[in-house]
Amino acid sequence: MELAGVFSLLLRPGRDPEAIGFRFGAKGTHTSRTMMLEELSRVLEATNQDARRADYAAAIIDGNCLSKPTASTRRLSNQRLGELYGLDPTIPLFRILRRLWDIGADGRPLLAVLAAIARDPLLAATCPAIVTMPANSELQREALKGALQAAVRNRLNDSTLEKVCRNAASTWAQSGHLEGRTFKKRRMVTPSPTAVTFAIYLAHAAGFRGAEIFSSGWLRVLDCDPSQARELALDAKRIGLLDLRMAGDVVELNLSRLDPYTAKA
Repeated sequence: MELAGVFSLLLRPGRDPEAIGFRFGAKGTHTSRTMMLEELSRVLEATNQDARRADYAAAIIDGNCLSKPTASTRRLSNQRLGELYGLDPTIPLFRILRRLWDIGADGRPLLAVLAAIARDPLLAATCPAIVTMPANSELQREALKGALQAAVRNRLNDSTLEKVCRNAASTWAQSGHLEGRTFKKRRMVTPSPTAVTFAIYLAHAAGFRGAEIFSSGWLRVLDCDPSQARELALDAKRIGLLDLRMAGDVVELNLSRLDPYTAKA
């Protein structure tokens, strides 16, 4: 099974979401890092919305906004954050993430995990093991490892698979889906309108259209059923993040106001 198709509810066949910033392949940042939520928060706090890729790199490497002890660790952090999020306004996915991030703090962990799923195939491979867990159930490491193995087959050795499992479990804890230290249990997350807006944007980029957007894996990551997703999408419409008309199964969606670059075009 190819990583791009490991979670069928995340991607429609034949679509090319790489143009907006998705990343595919047999490798991923979670072989060495988590989604680095704290580091991302500090980098975005140290820069402004008009920052370019070079500005983000300068904040991390020259300004040491992450308080790393050596130049090499600063450069590596810049590389890993770039892999996970882009840190480049020419990448539409990051451009939207940055805009929604600056609207408010409530949805930031979910914004980060959605972006990391889109840009790290290894994290994406763990989605089925996490989103299908009932509330308060305990994470089974073998289920997580099995989901990864189904995606990567023999491309990663056992020790690397174990490391990815640890890092992915930490990421899902940072996003709010898991809680606990030694034994992690599933917790249902409460999405904000900004997180739902980003999930809708990613679902659309991945090829979903109409009502199927609300049942896609991107909304399931937010623990939304289709009815809840519709309600939160209307909240996003009310605060001016997207244009949406719904009548039964007919859904008309316009995302142009979400991206200031598109609006200027």
